[in-house]
Amino acid sequence: MSSIPKELRYTADHEWIRESDDPQVVEVGITDYAQGELGDVVFVELPKSGGSYKQKAVFGTIEAVKAVSELYAPVGGTILETNKALEQDPALVNRDPYGQGWMIKVKLQNPKEVEGLLRADAYAKHIGE
Repeated sequence: MSSIPKELRYTADHEWIRESDDPQVVEVGITDYAQGELGDVVFVELPKSGGSYKQKAVFGTIEAVKAVSELYAPVGGTILETNKALEQDPALVNRDPYGQGWMIKVKLQNPKEVEGLLRADAYAKHIGE
């Protein structure tokens, strides 16, 4: 059974967002379910800070022993920061997907997009839990 923190919002593509103290900024990563399906993560390609993405646009890739998958922006906005720790230790995504395995911090273009994301119970239903 996957871990699905109640305070996060989710996409059908298995990304999550965490709201921060700044209502304009969110943290993004992939879910425990997604990392489990991928297997051992060996490489994460993330965008440079300053780039802007529309909601559902590809912002990077994640490579595991089993497959390479694209990462989709759960919300539109500008990349403020990427998790540099993933360059040296991409397996952080496996060990701590909701903590040290975060991927990007985004300044929201449209905060209302957050409201359209799945809550924990809806995401659990989506993945069959």
